Amino acid sequence: MGSDGQPKLPVLDFSKEAEALKPGTNSWLSACKDVRQALEEFGCFFVSYDKLPPEFQNGFLGALKELFDLPTQTKMTNKSENPSSGYFGQIPSLPLHEGLGIENATNLEETQKFTKLMWPGGNDNFCESAHSFAKVAEELDQMVTRMIFESYGMEKYYDSYVGSVSYLLRLLKNRTPQENEPSLGFVAHTDKSFTTLLYQNNQAHGLEVETKSHEWIRAEFPPSSFLVMAGDALMAWSNDRILSPNHRVIMSGNEARYSLAQFAFSDGEIHVPEELADEQHPLRYKSFDHPGLLVFFRTNESYVSNSAIKAYCGV
Repeated sequence: MGSDGQPKLPVLDFSKEAEALKPGTNSWLSACKDVRQALEEFGCFFVSYDKLPPEFQNGFLGALKELFDLPTQTKMTNKSENPSSGYFGQIPSLPLHEGLGIENATNLEETQKFTKLMWPGGNDNFCESAHSFAKVAEELDQMVTRMIFESYGMEKYYDSYVGSVSYLLRLLKNRTPQENEPSLGFVAHTDKSFTTLLYQNNQAHGLEVETKSHEWIRAEFPPSSFLVMAGDALMAWSNDRILSPNHRVIMSGNEARYSLAQFAFSDGEIHVPEELADEQHPLRYKSFDHPGLLVFFRTNESYVSNSAIKAYCGV
């Protein structure tokens, strides 16, 4: 609990025990338990993970400002067949939000392609920072995902899941509201990913997460930390043991919020492991095609449903 009596999101530390945190060790098993508990209770948690070089924090957030200061028509060249991957902004109902996407950002060529699009003359600093961030986030995501699978005794399914994953890196800006503008930085939603890793400049708050008891709590990032969040695909995989939390951005103060979100998507089918369906937990989801969920999410049927994933593949 915070000093204001509000529940606080759990904070786990994966920095100090890097050597000790090897699969099979006591600290690994204890971390598996903590990760599972946090995801079942809140659907997300902070993790201290100091693998980003110190110059990253200062340098890259400056580079993000430079990126979002580019002309709108330049940013709009960031197009994708997947509507959630390209440029998003200049939306009258969401004036404070802008986002750009790098698909397969863990692949250096894709990051170079994006950089070339934004800066035809090149921008090595940006490219190196974005790619190194994507690689660190990938490493952390795979570690956490392995912990999730192991905590349920499902490690035999881990390799084939990880082999099917590609990462989308979203570069996000929420500016501060001007007079008479609403403070909504982004609407309440759940992620459609398996997992999401979020990183931001520490000073600018804004992210709020809804708890199981429908309270909104502010996500205050500890230094050098990532927020790990479960998406709808992980909630379905766990047969509703894990929560995919509703979250939104409400802006206040006078500082823009720059953040990085890396989403893990499987490029194939996701099945609820048969071991996770039993009398206490009857099967809630049919096997589903993860790319198909992203397409379905854009349909009217999804918009009018309470839960896109349940409308898509619920039993």
